[in-house]
Amino acid sequence: MKDDDLIELSESRELAQRKTSAIESLSAMADEIADSDESSSHTANRRGLVLGGDDPRDAALEEHPVAENTMYQGLIFNVSRLDVQLSDGQMAARDVVRHPGAVAIVALSDDGRICLVRQYRASLGRVTVEIPAGKLDPGEDPLDCARRELEEETGFSSEKIAFLTSFITSVGFSDEVIYLYMATGIKQGEAHPDEDEFINVDLVDLDEVINAVLDGRIEDVKTIVGALACDAISRRLSP
Repeated sequence: MKDDDLIELSESRELAQRKTSAIESLSAMADEIADSDESSSHTANRRGLVLGGDDPRDAALEEHPVAENTMYQGLIFNVSRLDVQLSDGQMAARDVVRHPGAVAIVALSDDGRICLVRQYRASLGRVTVEIPAGKLDPGEDPLDCARRELEEETGFSSEKIAFLTSFITSVGFSDEVIYLYMATGIKQGEAHPDEDEFINVDLVDLDEVINAVLDGRIEDVKTIVGALACDAISRRLSP
């Protein structure tokens, strides 16, 4: 083998060794970063429940509103365009539905039936089956609204009404919060729906409603949450 060939072979081996060493160093650095960087958003953590805003890492996820403009003002809700600054300093736009909030009522009869309202929904183009619900008036207490909406939509009054939970209907684009109540000891009276509301009222066995939720025949989110909440409560109260 010629001297030039020996020199070229030696240089190729040296280059290969440097590449291997560099790759090993980068791999070690990546492992070290993965082990030490708790802020990594790609690493799942086995842990107890930590709510939003209570984890120190959440600060790196926050978006900071810079401006908000109302793009649409409707009868029930408004739509705003938000300009936000992201955690990396870049700007982005967010469309947000601003809603005053609402209540929903799981009204149970003494024989274990749940009150459902049948109503045509223009957004879907069909009649849906739902628990009674309604929008909060400005400054209205949700408990007062629950009593009012139950009586207006169904004619039922209740001996007892208690708060169950609250939930946000679609966190991706809306700030609507629904406050869920359970009404018991219901008594039939006269309904007073709004002039543009045409509603039929049914009393259906609770188990039937839960089954309809679980097999996908009921799709309305407040009715799903209400039925499953009742099921969970009954299981916890069972001996």
